[in-house]
Amino acid sequence: MTYDEALVYLKGRERYGIKFGLANIDRLAQALGRPERRYASLLVAGTNGKGSTVALSESILRASGLKSGRYTSPHLRFVEERIYIEGRPIPREELASAVSRVAEAAERLFEDEADRSAPTYFEAMTAAAFLAFAERGVDVAVLEVGMGGRFDATNIAPADVSVIAPIGFDHERFLGGTLAAIAAEKAAIIKEGRPVVVGRLEPEALEVVRREAEARKAPLIAALEGVEIRSEESGEGQRVWLETPSHDYGVLDLPLAGAHQLDNLALAVRAVECYSRSLTIECVARGVAATEWPGRLQRIEGKPSLLLDAAHNVMATEALVGYLTSHPHPRRVLLFGVMKDKRVWEMLEQLLPHVSYFIATRPEMSRARDPEKLARFAKERGVPAEAVRSPEAALARARAVAGPEGEVLVAGSIFLLGEVLPAL
Repeated sequence: MTYDEALVYLKGRERYGIKFGLANIDRLAQALGRPERRYASLLVAGTNGKGSTVALSESILRASGLKSGRYTSPHLRFVEERIYIEGRPIPREELASAVSRVAEAAERLFEDEADRSAPTYFEAMTAAAFLAFAERGVDVAVLEVGMGGRFDATNIAPADVSVIAPIGFDHERFLGGTLAAIAAEKAAIIKEGRPVVVGRLEPEALEVVRREAEARKAPLIAALEGVEIRSEESGEGQRVWLETPSHDYGVLDLPLAGAHQLDNLALAVRAVECYSRSLTIECVARGVAATEWPGRLQRIEGKPSLLLDAAHNVMATEALVGYLTSHPHPRRVLLFGVMKDKRVWEMLEQLLPHVSYFIATRPEMSRARDPEKLARFAKERGVPAEAVRSPEAALARARAVAGPEGEVLVAGSIFLLGEVLPAL
C-alpha cells in the first residue's frame, strides 16, 4: 500500500462515523500481536489542554533520553502529524506500511464491509499508531484520548499513568449533558492500581474522578497541589518559574503562549514525574523549551499579523478570551468557522467584544455550520460582519479588512486552521 492508497483507505473509514466501544480496536490489536503492550504509555483525557499536555510530556520524556512517541488527533494539515516518533512525524512510507497491515487485519476480521462493525477512521488510525510505535521500538508513548475515554480506542492501552486535563462541556450528544456525566466517561481511563494525575477540575468533576480512582485503588495526584508557578511573557512564549513537591525547576522557557498553558505545563511535569523517578531538572528544561504544538495561540508576523488558535468549544474560547483581554488590538478581524455540534452562540458572545470585524467561513466538512447565520448573529450584536464560504478567500478578505497594521485572528475549529495554513 502506498501513502496515497493509505489515505484512500482511511478516507473510506469515514463512512462509519463515530462509534463508541472497544470491541473493534481490541480485535484489531489482538490480530496485530498486541502492539500497545510492547512499550510504556501515558494516556491523556480531558476536554481542553490535553493536546498541549501530550506535547509537553512527550518532549520532556524525549529530552530525558527515552525513545518516545506521541499520538494526537485531529491533524492540522497531514495525517502523519498524528503519529510522532522521536520528535518527528512518522515518515509517509512507515504510515503506509502500518495502515496496510491494519487494513489486512481488518479484512480478515470484518469480511462484510457493509457491516457496521467494521473499523472507523479513528480506530484504524489508533491501531496504526500502536503498531508504528511497537515496530520502531519506542520506550514510551504519550496518547491523547480522542473523545471521552471509556469507549475511546486509545483506552485499550495499559497506561502506566493516566492523566485528566480540565473537563468542560463538549460532545454532549455522546458524553452526557452534565459535568458529572462527562467526567465519568473521562475517568474511565484510570487503570487499576496505577496513578492518575488530574488538572484543574470543577468540584463536581473532581468528585467523580476521585470516586473512580478510589474504586480502582489508583493513587490520585492533583497536579496543582503544592505547586508554585508564575510567568512573564518572553517573545512568543513565556518564562516560567515552576516548583513542584518533587523539584524546584527554576526558570523554564515555555514556547506556548497563554496563562492556561501554565496549568498544562504543571500537569505534564507532574505526570512525567509519576512515570520517571529519575527525572532531572535539566531534562525538564530542555524538553519544555523544545516543545512544538502549532495552532495554539500561534502568532505569524506579517502585515497584517495572524493569530491562530484551535479554540473550538466554550472552555477553549474562555482561555482565548483571557489572552485577548490582556492583548487588546484596535483592528482585530476574527475569521471564524465552527462545527454544528458546538455551543457556537456562547463562543461568539465571548469573542465578539474583542474584535472590530467578523468574517464567517465554512471548513470543508459536512459538520460545519452555515457561515451566513454566523455573520447575521454578529451583525445583530453590532459587529460589522460578512460571510465568505471559501476559507482561502475568507483569509484574503480578512487580511484586506485588517490592513497592514491590523491583526487577523483565526479560530473556531482546528479543521479551519488546517485549511488556512496552506494558504500562508
